[in-house]
Amino acid sequence: MNLPALSLLETRVLGVLVEKRHTVPDTYPLTLNALVSGCNQKTSRDPILEATEAEVQAVVDRLKGLSLVVESSGGRVMRYAHNAPKVLNIGQAMTALLGVLILRGPQTAAELRGNCDRMYQFADLSSVEAYLEDMASRSAGALALKLPKQPGSREHRWTHLLSGPVASESVAAPVPRSEDDFDPGAK
Repeated sequence: MNLPALSLLETRVLGVLVEKRHTVPDTYPLTLNALVSGCNQKTSRDPILEATEAEVQAVVDRLKGLSLVVESSGGRVMRYAHNAPKVLNIGQAMTALLGVLILRGPQTAAELRGNCDRMYQFADLSSVEAYLEDMASRSAGALALKLPKQPGSREHRWTHLLSGPVASESVAAPVPRSEDDFDPGAK
């Protein structure tokens, strides 16, 4: 299935559903309220969003049309789950990598290994790199892109491609923090 490029909020909803399936299995599938909270979460998100319930509901409806989200009724409210592995024809490891790239932005393979830990346990760094290379070279369409090394960095970072092609030059490296950032007496 050829997916259209997804918006930031569409990828965020998908990423939240991927993450929460593993991190809060007792409350998964998620209610709309839980999904909005996950989208607007202030930690482990890049960028931080302020999505409304109406915006998230509209996105959920669009993702249901693409079969990326499925709806179920449980109790008094509708609940939502992701269907990414089936639609994208990927396994649990790639789903975890994709979810973390969506939620946290471009990262190195080592960062991804640590950040995926609650969703999938990679044996070692080389297995993460192998999955990323597979995601970048899929015949069904690349899901990830290896970015050029930034000046002063030792490792390549990776980004997801669900939002369409990325101009790798436009993806800025994280800004290193200086010691002055932590000193309240600094200028």
